[in-house]
Amino acid sequence: MTDFMPTLTPLAFPTQNLRAPYTDQNAPALPGSLATFWRIAAFVPAIVTTALLSMVFLDWFGAAGLSWVEIILTALICLSFFWISFSVSTATVGLLNALCCRNKIPPPAQPGRPMDVALLVPIYNEQPWDVFGNATAMLEDLNRQQTAHRFSIFILSDTQSPAIAAQEELAFARLRRDFGESAAIHYRRRKNNTDRKSGNISDWIARWGGAYEAMLTLDADSLMSASAIIALSDALSADASAGLIQSAPQVFGANSLFGRVQQFSSVVYGALLSEGLAKWADREGNYWGHNAIIRTKAFASCAGLPRLRSLRAEDALIMSHDFVEASLLRRAGWGVRFLPHIKGSYEETPQTVIDYVLRDRRWCQGNLQHLRLLLSCGFHTISRFHLLHGAISYLLSPIWFILLTFWALIGNGREASVLSYFSEASPLMPTWPEMSVVNGFWVMIFMYSMLLAPKFMGMLTVHFVGYRVSQLGGLRRFLMSFLIELVISIAYAPIMMVQQMIAVLRSAIGIRDKWKPQRREAGQYGLLTLIKFHMLETITGIALLSAMSSGLVSLWLLPIAVSLALAVPLSALSGLNLNRFSLLRDQLGTPEVFDTPEVIKSALNHRAVMKKVLTQPTDQIAAE
Repeated sequence: MTDFMPTLTPLAFPTQNLRAPYTDQNAPALPGSLATFWRIAAFVPAIVTTALLSMVFLDWFGAAGLSWVEIILTALICLSFFWISFSVSTATVGLLNALCCRNKIPPPAQPGRPMDVALLVPIYNEQPWDVFGNATAMLEDLNRQQTAHRFSIFILSDTQSPAIAAQEELAFARLRRDFGESAAIHYRRRKNNTDRKSGNISDWIARWGGAYEAMLTLDADSLMSASAIIALSDALSADASAGLIQSAPQVFGANSLFGRVQQFSSVVYGALLSEGLAKWADREGNYWGHNAIIRTKAFASCAGLPRLRSLRAEDALIMSHDFVEASLLRRAGWGVRFLPHIKGSYEETPQTVIDYVLRDRRWCQGNLQHLRLLLSCGFHTISRFHLLHGAISYLLSPIWFILLTFWALIGNGREASVLSYFSEASPLMPTWPEMSVVNGFWVMIFMYSMLLAPKFMGMLTVHFVGYRVSQLGGLRRFLMSFLIELVISIAYAPIMMVQQMIAVLRSAIGIRDKWKPQRREAGQYGLLTLIKFHMLETITGIALLSAMSSGLVSLWLLPIAVSLALAVPLSALSGLNLNRFSLLRDQLGTPEVFDTPEVIKSALNHRAVMKKVLTQPTDQIAAE
């Protein structure tokens, strides 16, 4: 059995032309909003602050005339600082909105007519017990709720492993047995995973999409409560102009040190940033590929992805397709919204540094590809900004590495500098001005303050975005978790900088990482693997420490040098399972840890049961 699907209901899904404008005649006019005000509040402070910083550096460098090296360095500093400043202003917008609406809980959307909604779960060589365990929990929760919407779930498999495919079929059979043959539960496995996830979804739209007014896309690790699913469905039904509504997934199930840091961050800091993003993006929001509801016919009419011509004159698949699909929807006249106040939307995260980096490399390839789409015809300005932002988030790492290198070369002044070994006639030997210790200190304080500001803003205002300190373990435990997260984030930041730089370089020279299922369980890698993976960081860190001991490099770089030199043990530490230690079990806790929602409890229980069933000998399964 590889196919258990309803009657075909084809839906036209034309490929879009990025060189010609397109408007969907069925898209209603978008309602008015205060988006312009919020965009001024987000962008202007970031631009002004960056301009002031550029004046400081130009004044410093310009004391003896500007060289081209100094101009480039100033440009790189300002480029990187703008995005730091923009995150601060986005968090500020979120804070202003939270303060203004402190006592105003957004009323639930009053749905229009009931809709047929398809829950789509595309999978590829995933652990079947996790996928079907989550599906069981969501179906049970939906069955307990009263709603006029009609939901069907589709497990859309692209699995190529015969062994895993056999387990999927057994899990599906168990799901059908538990919910009855008449339940709207479907399974289909493609023989070839043509065009990966986007091709998987496209295949469903073209063959069965005509019967469903909306589709709610999920990832293999996605989990949503019935209340969240219904809230998204109500919101789409009530807003005829919306083509896509994105929820704000929270991380759940993290047991490792690295995973728990991400889970804690997504709650404490992510909430404020999400509120700010929702305000300034308004109807020009973005799509993250999962935990979002989409108007099926709108998507089919305007979001068919074309192939891109690669540098090797080959047709290339658009990899980070979600950003582009959101841009195409908005181009056609449909609104793309982000509703962070809808709770009960969850996803899992990589548990170790290595697992995170492996996933990040794939995202890097796709996001850098967006640079080629910035001039696509008809895209909204904010859609272009989303595409640029995604690419810049990876390009910042090589920029920071370049700045770090020059900072190290400048060292402690002209007489005690690595650059002093180069020829005076070299254009790489500008006349570096002396910055006083006092001035250098205040510039550093200012830049680090901007970098850490969103974290402190999130910590101080967590109450205003819907969380009580008691949900985070109480005041003492919350403050301790905040300090631990701060130290851990600072320690791992240089390592992630180098790894993202490697990802950018791999993409630039054409190395393509094959898609592999994400490892979501806490675990350790062997010493040899760790050394090979983090060799560049280790060598860089040791070189910096050696230069510092010789007085050639400023001690300001000591925290970065130590982090890089200790990349191997820090990476090993990232997979530490906190649940094995009573003193650490509740650190970096979130509401999903201290007061686990029922849908998460149910999913974890069903996953354990399903794993036991699917991993026992075949003859025992048949006997059941």
